Amino acid sequence: MKIKLGLGSSSIGDVCDFCLGELSGDAGVTFEYVCTDSREADENTLFVATRGERVDGHDYIASAQKLGCKCFLCEYIPQGVSEGSSFCVVKNSVGAFSSLAAGYRRDNRVDTVAITGSVGKTTTKELTSRVLSEKYKLYCTEGNFNSVIGMPMSMMEMGPECDMAVFEMGMSGFGEISLMSRVATPKIAAVTNIGTSHLEYLKTRENIAKAKLEIAQGLCEGGILLLNGDEPLLRQAASQMQNSPYKVMFACIESEGDFCARNIRFGEDATVFDIKYDNVLIEDICVPAIGRHIAFDALFAAAIGLLCGLTREQINDGLSKYIAGKYRQKIYDVRGVRMISDCYNASPESVKGALGVLEMMKADRRIAVLGDMKELGATSEELHRSVGAEVAAKNIDMLFAVGEYGRFIAEGAKASGMDEGSIFVETDESAQNTVSELNNILREGDAVLIKASRSMKFEKIVEAIENNG
Repeated sequence: MKIKLGLGSSSIGDVCDFCLGELSGDAGVTFEYVCTDSREADENTLFVATRGERVDGHDYIASAQKLGCKCFLCEYIPQGVSEGSSFCVVKNSVGAFSSLAAGYRRDNRVDTVAITGSVGKTTTKELTSRVLSEKYKLYCTEGNFNSVIGMPMSMMEMGPECDMAVFEMGMSGFGEISLMSRVATPKIAAVTNIGTSHLEYLKTRENIAKAKLEIAQGLCEGGILLLNGDEPLLRQAASQMQNSPYKVMFACIESEGDFCARNIRFGEDATVFDIKYDNVLIEDICVPAIGRHIAFDALFAAAIGLLCGLTREQINDGLSKYIAGKYRQKIYDVRGVRMISDCYNASPESVKGALGVLEMMKADRRIAVLGDMKELGATSEELHRSVGAEVAAKNIDMLFAVGEYGRFIAEGAKASGMDEGSIFVETDESAQNTVSELNNILREGDAVLIKASRSMKFEKIVEAIENNG
């Protein structure tokens, strides 16, 4: 991970000032880039050494020196490093780097939007960026730069030409979104939903909601916290925010709120809906993707656009330019087979949403290829069974269940009435038998959904189908 500083070069002395770190070496040594991978370091780069579960970046400081790197932000100076480099030594590299990004933020005063949620935050970020780009010179985080390191790096990459910025914030535990929000100081912060991802670490949905709501902790004075009004946990939390220095607003599909999606309908390649807002009905908002969850993501994007002063025409124009990311519900044809490649990640909520998309496909046969959903903890077996039950409830003809927990998906589908002869189970994550069977049975007129958690690497199934003659 490496970025170029958007405001020009800085010095190790500046780093120590921002991070309250101890300087070792020449304070005047400058850099134009920041990286966390020693292999990307050079003479113009600040290498940030962080400690993770499996890798300690401090072990690679000497390697970075060999590539010419002279500036380091670290927690200690390892033995055996060569002389001639400058170090900012701090108690915690991640926290200090956030302080550095916050200092950078003070020098680059643009309005920011921060988005989090258990499911769909990247899609919401992309849709919001398309909308806001219709009016503003926008900076948007690339890919999944949504961690306590990636998001601050994005902040430092932002240049003076930007009017506005959109940041995505993910987390695996308490404190991470708080740290990012305090760096970004958003004008608008959005929580799109509370799902079951991260139950392995946070144990309850109540704790997940608490961690997601940390996004409000950095809101600027007079800012807006935009919440999913259909989620009872967020409604309950909002009732305790009446004396907050920011305004709480709701986006809803099922209930009443400040921004409501109504009359949702689906075409073969698009979702269309109306927005009820401030006693005004904005009709025929259209986004080129399918699904009820897409309507919610687009509602958040449209709401943020309205709050930022965009017109209905600008919002629709922005949404119409949305393009699904690679392996994120990308719908296309392969030799007459309708493919739904949605294997970037998976949770029970996102899988059920994707099954709804598959059910809407016009096809001779609908086939679901589903794999393990990770980080569900003690609830994993139960939630995989619930996904199987959802398969049985939809108009789906065949199920391929792959991985350690695939058998629970299969058992859930069978228990809910799906014909056992339509269910194929493979415990091996390589999915070689699944690929072979799919390539034997797929025919023109089929629709296939391929979805699992990222670690399952289900793009191998997508690519095998694409490449099969």
